[in-house]
Amino acid sequence: MLLQKAEQITIAQLIAAKLKDYAVLVKVRLNLTVVFSAVVGYLLAVGTEVNLLAIVYLAIAGFAVTGSANAINQLLEKDYDKLMKRTKDRPLAANRMNNTEAILVAGILGVGGIGLLWYYFGELTALIGAMSLLSYAFIYTPLKRISPIAVFVGAIPGALPPVIGWVAATSVLSYEAYILFSIQFLWQFPHFWAIGWLGAEEYSKAGYKLSPNKDGRNQYTAFQILVYIAFLIIASILPFWVNLVSIVSVVAAIICGLLFFYCGINLFKKCDNKAALQLMFASIIYLPVVQIIMVLDRLFLV
Repeated sequence: MLLQKAEQITIAQLIAAKLKDYAVLVKVRLNLTVVFSAVVGYLLAVGTEVNLLAIVYLAIAGFAVTGSANAINQLLEKDYDKLMKRTKDRPLAANRMNNTEAILVAGILGVGGIGLLWYYFGELTALIGAMSLLSYAFIYTPLKRISPIAVFVGAIPGALPPVIGWVAATSVLSYEAYILFSIQFLWQFPHFWAIGWLGAEEYSKAGYKLSPNKDGRNQYTAFQILVYIAFLIIASILPFWVNLVSIVSVVAAIICGLLFFYCGINLFKKCDNKAALQLMFASIIYLPVVQIIMVLDRLFLV
């Protein structure tokens, strides 16, 4: 009886460990933020005419497509992940998962996610989803070790989720979709460079060239961050100009943007890890807060 119980515990532990590895492979936490942005785009498009089933399908498809891109990313960077403390325990880097298994997971998720987008939301939505997956996995990922322009390239698929949500609801690539794209596109530069500032040594070990200059942690990088936050504040006003949100969202976005900008100024003055950490947290808070306010505004005030 005790032996049987021990075997059951072992099997349960193995299953839990495997599920944990799959969660790391598809980067569940990062994936959920992508799904959130896609749903935001959908809700901004439909307003009060919400279709809960469509949101569920969009979330599942978005999770699958992003999970596939993340799995391919780890396949291509397995040897470099071994060099960094932050990533060396990933299942592929730690040899707990072989390439064939990861390829199978990536293939099933990618084909399934794009197929669901095609079937339920149409060809254009599926095409944008496929572009996001392919550009992230096969252009941005290898480019990281070649040139800092990788950050610009990676920001393109990173800004497509709200566009996918908008097109899923409307079947049209309208100017509203481009505005949502611009907000998320500009946000990624201060967000990513703050992370890069904190992990500069680790990225250097793997040969990643992701800072806007060779030294990375200096006032030039901080100034670049301030420039992008300034343009982000301007972009956050555009949804009001196209009658997508009310003045409430504009005021909220400007306040959040100025607080974000203040963190950038602090980094420019101090150029230390503490200021970079504050900026990173500010970036993490900024985007979902602004997006949630926009959605609530769209649903109840516009």
